[in-house]
Amino acid sequence: MNMSTNRFAVRSAALTAACGIVALLGTGTAFAHVTAQPGKAEKGGHAKIAFRVPNERPNASTVQVKVTFPEQFPLSSVRTKPMPGWTAQVERVKIAPVVVEGAQIDEAVRSITWTAQPGTRIGPNEFTEFEATLGTLPVNTDRLVMPTTQTYDNGEVVNWDAPPPAPGAEEPAHPAPTLELVDEAEGEHSHGAAPAPEASAGSADDTARWLGGAGLGVGALGLGVGVGALVRSRKAQP
Repeated sequence: MNMSTNRFAVRSAALTAACGIVALLGTGTAFAHVTAQPGKAEKGGHAKIAFRVPNERPNASTVQVKVTFPEQFPLSSVRTKPMPGWTAQVERVKIAPVVVEGAQIDEAVRSITWTAQPGTRIGPNEFTEFEATLGTLPVNTDRLVMPTTQTYDNGEVVNWDAPPPAPGAEEPAHPAPTLELVDEAEGEHSHGAAPAPEASAGSADDTARWLGGAGLGVGALGLGVGVGALVRSRKAQP
């Protein structure tokens, strides 16, 4: 093996390692967003949604999360899952009477606020999922954008309220959790449960992180092999 071959091997391994690092950093950014899991539900149905909230601050903890629902697409009902150490408050507002599933309603869910009780919080390098059943989901839109505020124990409030970007556009720094709404043929009956095609959507972030880590590991291994080959070549020279 000559020196040019050794240099090529080392450069290739270094490039692979760099790609792995970039992939890992990219998935870490996506994981840091507040998201709705799974991200898809059936129009006109009910769906169980988990709002995944990671703590982004190394020296502060999350003590309150508030999810707001759009007024133009009123939800008639919300049920929250009890969480030890957290209280859930559902805000309802009066609206102009509309007919939903054959019944007339004049009240809609405006927001859900989860507040930590003393001694409970989402600490650094942690995340929590807040579960709720939403319904009846609108039929006159393809997505439900749900702006969310995240409050830290140091008083900082982060607004996750940016709408989804246009195709090909850069993702905003603080995107709002978004629920994609599909027709029944795609959703396969999401009443009271998450759609079957999205059974693994809740682990999408974890899968992405695993893939990024795998890329980093492969790159590091390739770099080690290249360096080892270069050392052996030098030892073999007179």
